[in-house]
Amino acid sequence: MLNKDQFADNHFIRTIIEEDLESGRYSAIQTRFPPEPNGYLHIGHAKSICLNFGLAYVYDGKCNLRFDDTNPEKENQEYVDSIKEDVKWLGFEWSGEPRYASDYFDQLFDYAVDLIKAGKAYVDDLTPEEMREYRGTLTEPGKNSPYRERSIEENLDLFYKMRDGEFPDGSKTLRLKIDMASGNINLRDPVIYRIRRAHHHNTGDKWCIYPMYDYTHAISDAIENITHSLCTLEFEAHRPLYDWVVENVAAPSKPHQYEFSRLELLYSITSKRKLNQLVSDGHVSGWDDPRMPTISGMRRRGYTPEGLRLFAKRVGISKSENIVDMSVLEGAVREDLETAAPRLMAVLNPLKVTLTNFDEARTESRFAPYHPNREDFGGRDVRIGQTVYIEQDDFAEIPPKGFKRLTLGGEVRLRHGYVIRCDEAVKNSDGQVVELKCSIDYDTLGKNPEGRKVKGVIHWVAAEHAAPITVRLYDRLFTEPRPDAVRGEDGEYLPFTDFLNPESVKEIRAYAEDVVNTLPAESRWQFERTGYFVTDRKDHAEGKPVFNRTVSLKDTWQAKA
Repeated sequence: MLNKDQFADNHFIRTIIEEDLESGRYSAIQTRFPPEPNGYLHIGHAKSICLNFGLAYVYDGKCNLRFDDTNPEKENQEYVDSIKEDVKWLGFEWSGEPRYASDYFDQLFDYAVDLIKAGKAYVDDLTPEEMREYRGTLTEPGKNSPYRERSIEENLDLFYKMRDGEFPDGSKTLRLKIDMASGNINLRDPVIYRIRRAHHHNTGDKWCIYPMYDYTHAISDAIENITHSLCTLEFEAHRPLYDWVVENVAAPSKPHQYEFSRLELLYSITSKRKLNQLVSDGHVSGWDDPRMPTISGMRRRGYTPEGLRLFAKRVGISKSENIVDMSVLEGAVREDLETAAPRLMAVLNPLKVTLTNFDEARTESRFAPYHPNREDFGGRDVRIGQTVYIEQDDFAEIPPKGFKRLTLGGEVRLRHGYVIRCDEAVKNSDGQVVELKCSIDYDTLGKNPEGRKVKGVIHWVAAEHAAPITVRLYDRLFTEPRPDAVRGEDGEYLPFTDFLNPESVKEIRAYAEDVVNTLPAESRWQFERTGYFVTDRKDHAEGKPVFNRTVSLKDTWQAKA
């Protein structure tokens, strides 16, 4: 359930909104989340979703979901569907039906015609190369196109012919007539329409000209009566163009753009182009690979909506650089799962233990809750057998100082079970321990042994009551904190794929309590003493459990550092 305390507070955008509401500038706020459907959403989008939908929720306003779909060659319905699913999974509902910038293509065209009639737009024949030459540089002004002074009548005629498909792709553009000497290059007669024959996921083949993002975005906000148009800081230099557009068309409102810093998550990348490269080059299994920083990938990894919303609150909203270590994200997810995930026992690296004095008539099961603080989770009877499995690391023939687990001649308590003593270690021909022979102290179920202390408690599973499981141990996808910002000796950026972590996934066979055979997909659990795991969305099936490691119980990367 959402509540108003779940969202970042005391940031500058909330201050602006509160002042606008108090002054009566607006009676209610209207935000929007405007993704381009050219890929799956990632962790940076999750921050933006929590901001835009969260502000609408906190201030009892509305938030639109609008697809800025002006680039048909890179957009498709798969991305549209995934975005809708991600927003809902994060816990949000958009106002009304989803909107599309393409829904406004007729209005956008009419506004362009009005701009031509007002002498504020013209059809240009410069090639992209010539346009770059004419644009100038950051230190030198641009120069006017030789086609800038076409008459209004000629511009109208050419623009209608562009729409009607009478010119080849790329041969003409429609540009705003602003200022080629502006210190802001975005105002040097920007292109607002180009000819591109491409099938559009929403409008089909109706159009062979498509509006550019800056023009479309500003007008879409104005049509939808957006009160606070929120975007990341790289669009700050585009704001004068945004303002010029909304001031020079007869749209129903005059929204204002506010910028905040984008999220940079270390040991990850948040470029759709580079994420797409990972998918298309086969470095990952798809957009929802659990190693990907996409929302669908994090969901499949076992991250929770609550954990991602907590992360978004903790990173906050500001204009300062927002560089966040992966441990902050993992910590937020871990904190949510601590309360939300039931517990069970699973052995990932099994060592066989034979209980030499096992007597079925004497052994008892013990009821164990699935969570120590959640009675509503219920519990189960933990049963023992003659053969049990423990973790290889829970036995040491030559124990290090402070070792509190099982050793030759030593005792340990089996979690929710008896104290056992190790009497013999059986080795193979290579000298590796392959089996332990141990004995049960039958007088220790639910109570301490007489006359001695047993400090160690380890998890285990009984062979005859265990289920074999497939476990995918996921780690960070990259070995470098900023994989796309590493320069070689020549000063050039190295390919970010050079820093893929070869140990980012390892699949093993393990054993767990047999309740796992009945679990549905996306069932999150804590494997005691090991970490948090989730049954895979795609590959898990009842009777054939597949678990993904979500996050370890502790931050092991900080220990490595």
